[in-house]
Amino acid sequence: MVETIIPEAIFIGANKQTQVSDLHKVKKIVAFGAGKTIALWDPIEPNNQGVYATLKGHESEVTCVRFIPDSDFMISASEDHHVKIWKFSDHSHLQCIQTIEHYSNTIVALSALPNIVSVGCADGTITIWRQNTLNDEFSLAHEFIIKKGFFYPLCLSLSKVQENKYLLAIGGTNVHVFIASFILSNAGIEKCQIVAELEGHEDWVKSLAFRHQETPGDYLLCSGSQDRYIRLWRIRVNDLIDDSEEDPKKLTLLSNKQYKFQIDDELRLGINFEALIMGHDDWISSLQWHETRLQLLAATADTSLMVWEPDETSGIWVCGLRLGEISSKGASTATGSSGGFWSCLWFTYEGMDFYLTNGKTGSWRMWSTKNNIICDQRLGISGATKDVTDIAWSPNGEYLLATSLDQTTRLFAPWIYDASGKKRRVPTWHEFSRPQVHGYDMICVEPVSNTRFVSGGDEKILRSFDLPKGVAGMLQRFVGIQFERESEMPESATVPVLGLSNKAGDDANENDDDEEEEDSHNKTPDIVDPLSLLECPPMEDQLQRHLLWPEVEKLYGHGFEITCLDISPDQRLIASACRSNNVQNAVIRIFSTETWLEIKPTLPFHSLTITRLKFSKDGRFLLSVCRDRKWALWERNMKDNTFELRYKNEKPHTRIIWDADWAPLEFGDVFVTASRDKTVKVWRHQKDPIDDYVMEASIKHTKPVTAVSVHDTIVGDKILISVGLENGEIYLYSYIFGKFELITQLKEDITPADKVTRLRWSHLKRNGKFYLGVGSSDLSTRIYSLAYE
Repeated sequence: MVETIIPEAIFIGANKQTQVSDLHKVKKIVAFGAGKTIALWDPIEPNNQGVYATLKGHESEVTCVRFIPDSDFMISASEDHHVKIWKFSDHSHLQCIQTIEHYSNTIVALSALPNIVSVGCADGTITIWRQNTLNDEFSLAHEFIIKKGFFYPLCLSLSKVQENKYLLAIGGTNVHVFIASFILSNAGIEKCQIVAELEGHEDWVKSLAFRHQETPGDYLLCSGSQDRYIRLWRIRVNDLIDDSEEDPKKLTLLSNKQYKFQIDDELRLGINFEALIMGHDDWISSLQWHETRLQLLAATADTSLMVWEPDETSGIWVCGLRLGEISSKGASTATGSSGGFWSCLWFTYEGMDFYLTNGKTGSWRMWSTKNNIICDQRLGISGATKDVTDIAWSPNGEYLLATSLDQTTRLFAPWIYDASGKKRRVPTWHEFSRPQVHGYDMICVEPVSNTRFVSGGDEKILRSFDLPKGVAGMLQRFVGIQFERESEMPESATVPVLGLSNKAGDDANENDDDEEEEDSHNKTPDIVDPLSLLECPPMEDQLQRHLLWPEVEKLYGHGFEITCLDISPDQRLIASACRSNNVQNAVIRIFSTETWLEIKPTLPFHSLTITRLKFSKDGRFLLSVCRDRKWALWERNMKDNTFELRYKNEKPHTRIIWDADWAPLEFGDVFVTASRDKTVKVWRHQKDPIDDYVMEASIKHTKPVTAVSVHDTIVGDKILISVGLENGEIYLYSYIFGKFELITQLKEDITPADKVTRLRWSHLKRNGKFYLGVGSSDLSTRIYSLAYE
């Protein structure tokens, strides 16, 4: 009986777009594009729960997200050419109420005000949509192009000047900021025209933001550009416009051009350059005005957030606060740079200012200040920025490893104890280590022990990593994991410049005999101090620099990129396979973890890429499934660790077999296969009339089955099987002797939005609950808890 299925954690990275996030100012909920989903996060939630939901609907990467001010609506845009309107169904969840399919190119810019939305498209068109207050639907009101074929919008900002009279600032692939004005009437959009081209920038304009009018008829517009500068423009209305330059008798030494225009007979506007803000070392990515104070927050590609404000005495705009990192031009993520910041948000809550930004690694960083004094960097959220290709629980079930095409291996675990050792009221899951930051896309991972794992990337090599002391101590403090032989662990790991291999930090001074005395005070690596001083799970800058695992071995032999691997239950053998379209390369290679040498001969049978390798629970058999639609069982000689092909089936499925897993030993000699032919099949060993594995049962689904996992304990007299499909659906079954019984299908609002790449049950049962890890092509790593009796 299933009592509850709870999504314990969702780890997913933000897309690298400058308008990918927004904040609902009342609910204090952050929405950001994550792959083709929209992730929802409450940054002030006291337990640090992280992303609590992902919204499905878009078919490609989300490029823009905007909440419509003073409303319950949100608008999103994507590379699928669609714009979607969402509405809050309760305090924290949204539902899509409208999809706009007007466009034939990627949507690259959005701006919204109550009842009106402006959309910029990659084909150069800019459209204005108005909302019907009776049915909440948006309809097209106006469409125009700035310069056909020569200009593409990158940012938009709407401003309501007076009732029904608006300005639209447009920035893009031009050095000018274009200002359009229009009137909103019952008949639609009237008098929409380009009224000014603001000059001054020297490169493309990436961000625009109007500041709301504290003084009616006198307010500001900021523009940020790839020229590294921020320009402020003052907008004045009617009698507030300075017309002194029109006086021919007045001596003018400096010229500050004023752009003057009429919206209608009653409304005249003037725009002039107000200030130039200099100080950033790279492109300006995102600009945000403070809600109440005259302050401007800027996020840039130089990995910094700066708060700019006018000096009280001189009025000159100065940097009042800098957050982030000192610029490190030319550095990559592998050498410690975050790769710049993409979007930024800030808000005030309980007298404190909160600053949020997302970077190249997909993670969110957060700081808080009170009275412009930095209180603390706060715990943000993290996740992969590309497909999650594999996940694996540690042998003790305490933590989960995940690999991704974003070239990282990440370690997730529950935060159970605070820094004082007291048990937290609500444990939450976090990224505690980033053991591997690589130069190749990561494909597969498997732990050898609780302190060692092997991974395979989009290269021909397997790499083995050992847990360093600093990370072990942190996991012991916050998660409660006890590790044996801690004194033998390496101190830390570093990545040499231009290197792909993490080196053990305590080897740094081995050959420096002449400088032994001088460097003796450096014998303890820098990694120890920052980790021992942590009061919560690590922040993004610590994950990038201090939480690598040292690489201990490389395993060679494959001729093409690694696709899968598995470790024998006795931890003595590694089985691996690589990409192939012929019999010669579609072989299984066996390596010893004791000698780190290959055990000959290779195991030939398949003719295409092997998709999964799985040792039986007792280590006697190795199961292989393949794109050639065949499965094979190799029997292991326990004395010399050689293998012999014992069983095979050349037509078990009609399409590619994507995954396979073994049932617990108590259930018999049984394994399960999952195929693109939409079926899951159970195979049981029989001795009569012939010694073979025969299909005992089969169940068909509506989409190709891409992942399957069998829990390694029997519940009652049944086994527990999880099944993942190509469209992200997840099913849980109980099974006994030819009969599948559906326990539950996970609800759509908590499942991935794309192919399930891997399912893995944790061996550990916490508080009477089973834990299921899920990796998906929608960029997410998810962890569910299941109460089942």
